Amino acid sequence: MSFVDFRGGKVHYRVEGKGRVIVLLHGFLGNIEVWENLLFALSKRYRIVMIDLPGHGLTDNFGYVHKMDLMAEAVKAVLNELQLRRYVLIGHSMGGYVTMAFAEKYMDNLRGLILFHSTAVADSDEKKADRDKAIKVAKRNKDRYLKESLKKLFLPANVKKHPELLAKATNIANGTSAQAIVAAIEGMKQRRNTEVVLQFCHCPIMFIAGLHDLLLPLELHQHQFELPSTHKLLLLEHSAHMGFYEEPETVIKGMLPFLRNCFGPLEE
Repeated sequence: MSFVDFRGGKVHYRVEGKGRVIVLLHGFLGNIEVWENLLFALSKRYRIVMIDLPGHGLTDNFGYVHKMDLMAEAVKAVLNELQLRRYVLIGHSMGGYVTMAFAEKYMDNLRGLILFHSTAVADSDEKKADRDKAIKVAKRNKDRYLKESLKKLFLPANVKKHPELLAKATNIANGTSAQAIVAAIEGMKQRRNTEVVLQFCHCPIMFIAGLHDLLLPLELHQHQFELPSTHKLLLLEHSAHMGFYEEPETVIKGMLPFLRNCFGPLEE
């Protein structure tokens, strides 16, 4: 296990493979284990850096609100420790929010970015109210909160066919403390709209979206797909919010050409 010091605590990360660098940032209630279905194919071609975001996995909590800027700085601390200068960031859900905060601060370090079931759009007033309700539930009864939240992540047909998917996600989520859950929800609620970053980002951008995603319905954020000058869209027709579990082969098939384009034939 590898850790880096950050703001009086520790950030956990793992590195697999060799070559040009891909950074994987999991979503809310996840940790680096969520990437297992993609790791073998990616690590055969690239050096993969997986990071447990603050309050998740083996990474410490850093207060009562984990803002996306703080999470981005934790990611940068790991990449600085590894002496890495250029890389592609892939962020799932909350990890995508962190990716956008990172891009806003450190755009020159990016060779490309992928928003995986994620968005640059800030929370609406209605969404913020929903997050406040979620905080109250999580504080009263963490187990109830997790049960209600996790079942929304998957297409029901996928869970019926592969019940182990929900079981695995639940096992990972159970490792997140109530304090970390609240801190992350508060951080997501407070995040800025970063669509301007998409508009002026100089690197290639890919969006991976689930046709049946209840958390990020396409009609609410599909306008962002046209903001970057260079972009690719992968629409997962048999997924909700967890494409790396629900359609891993389709995800890999769609990602690899994009990644090759990000790096080109040569890498410094």
